[in-house]
Amino acid sequence: MIATAQPQPSKQLPVVNAFTEWDLLEEVVVGVVDNATFPEWHISLKATVPDNMWDLFQRNAGRPFPPERIAAARKDLEELVHILEAEGVTVRRPDALDFRRPIVTPHFTSSGGLYAAMPRDVLLVVGDEIIESPMAWRSRYFEPLAYRALIKDYFRAGARWTAAPKPELRDELYVHDFVDPTEDEPPRYVITDTEPTFDAADFIKFGRDLVVQKSNVTNEFGIRWLQRHLEGRFRVHVVEPRDTHPMHIDATIMPLAPGKLLVNPQRFPKVPSLFRGWDILEAPTPCIPDGHPLYMTSKWINMNLLSLDEKRVVVERSDEPMIAALRRWGFTPIPCNFRNFNTFGGSFHCATVDVRRRGGAVSYL
Repeated sequence: MIATAQPQPSKQLPVVNAFTEWDLLEEVVVGVVDNATFPEWHISLKATVPDNMWDLFQRNAGRPFPPERIAAARKDLEELVHILEAEGVTVRRPDALDFRRPIVTPHFTSSGGLYAAMPRDVLLVVGDEIIESPMAWRSRYFEPLAYRALIKDYFRAGARWTAAPKPELRDELYVHDFVDPTEDEPPRYVITDTEPTFDAADFIKFGRDLVVQKSNVTNEFGIRWLQRHLEGRFRVHVVEPRDTHPMHIDATIMPLAPGKLLVNPQRFPKVPSLFRGWDILEAPTPCIPDGHPLYMTSKWINMNLLSLDEKRVVVERSDEPMIAALRRWGFTPIPCNFRNFNTFGGSFHCATVDVRRRGGAVSYL
């Protein structure tokens, strides 16, 4: 049986409080695209970056992304910030690090980093706890540092703060002869289980339950680590979408309200029994033009939405099919220009991470 949201008392919430993707949003971190840099080419990118972008990445490793692309994406982010603040949400921003600086560790070197544009990838906020992700891309090794000033503020105000085991990212983590599986083959992944790794964006929150997919950045070891870490407080459920390039679950499923699940019909032609009793909302076909550059994602980034509560949903302004579908399903779409940000591999959900939503540890699954 699906729980329904209960009226919340007017008491002061903890400074960090996030149990779902749809409770009333009060505070959020929005990423910054400044200093975004092409990462060093590596087998881990081959498994997820679109084929038509490989040459661009290889030729430009360690160089900034085109300044006009960065400026356009920055404008989109500023529009999002303006909308969120106008809707009563407190917005915090990370530091813009110099991602052109080389990364050197005892086990690998890399020409530089990537960006601080996608806080959803880096930080997993569950209940009153902020967890730093042990990310599998070498270019993202130091990315959590962009959020350290914010995390320290939240910790001083009472939040829990955990950094998952920092991965070594040795060569043996990666499958160096990786070849994409076909749709008829069992899933294959570019990372092994030599150590725990995960991106926070492979997890979706459903109250006391988290749903996760295994992917090219999230391995079974990482999922087991998180299950044990959260044991007794949260349950972690694994689902297996039909995706030959899995990386981040929030363009595959997205809960918009209790009992209402937006689903990618290509990746989940049969919805898992975990969601029995939920209304399944089939995402409309993406309308992103073929000529629009997408460096690190498919067009299904159109379903990477951000709910402000059980009715209001932030959506790309030009995505008329999605806007019409949201209205038909009883939601109030809030249009925002974000197509130029999509170029960098994410949309509204990726570009944000919830810090405080008005809700508690209810069971929805």
